[in-house]
Amino acid sequence: MKEEVRLGLLGGSGIYDVAFFERFETRNVDTPYGRPSNPLKIGRFGKQKVAFLSRHGKGHEIPAHQLPHKANLWAFKELGVQKVVSTSSVGSLKKDIRPGSFLVPDDFFSPWNILTYFDSRVKHITPSFNEELRRGLIQAGKKLKLTVHGNGTYVQTIGPRLETRAEIRALSTYGEVVGMTVASEATLANELDLGYASLCMVDNYCHGIEEEPLTYEKIVQNQKKNARNAKELISKFVGETA
Repeated sequence: MKEEVRLGLLGGSGIYDVAFFERFETRNVDTPYGRPSNPLKIGRFGKQKVAFLSRHGKGHEIPAHQLPHKANLWAFKELGVQKVVSTSSVGSLKKDIRPGSFLVPDDFFSPWNILTYFDSRVKHITPSFNEELRRGLIQAGKKLKLTVHGNGTYVQTIGPRLETRAEIRALSTYGEVVGMTVASEATLANELDLGYASLCMVDNYCHGIEEEPLTYEKIVQNQKKNARNAKELISKFVGETA
């Protein structure tokens, strides 16, 4: 029997805990695709139960190209979740989308390495982000007076390396931010009939957008700063949807 857990939160880089839960239980969920990245944490926020999953596991030990996306989304479905909100660290492809801001994408570009649950039968979906969740995230950010860009295309690369300057020049014609996870999650969520939206933390300019070389150490440093605002925004969003 499905539990009354309707909202799932996928914490990305820098978001590893569930500070807004007063109490929570930890649940291991087995799926046909193996175990998810981490045991899920289920707690009550307001009048609803919320499930939280750390995308990269405890201590960020799972790299983006090795994430068990199929198990992660299936685990939410198994709990009865209907809508999923993720956080994601991204690089900006545009000068006017500054590090320290947020972007809630309304589309994505990822015509390679496409994951699917439909390996053995023919079924086609038209992927999209859930507009109700998108609006909720944008409104929560505005109420906190944070800079939240409400439109933009998320470009997903494969990783684990960062992109070359030439790749960034090409990708900048397709979108506004670059990451390694959201397109896969959105596609699988749509295949499971789960609403999905993502709060993207703009942690850096992509390689070549600025003269200063981009390093992973610099990205992690910015993530720590942005994660505080991201947690506050997600808490505001969950509180108002409860």
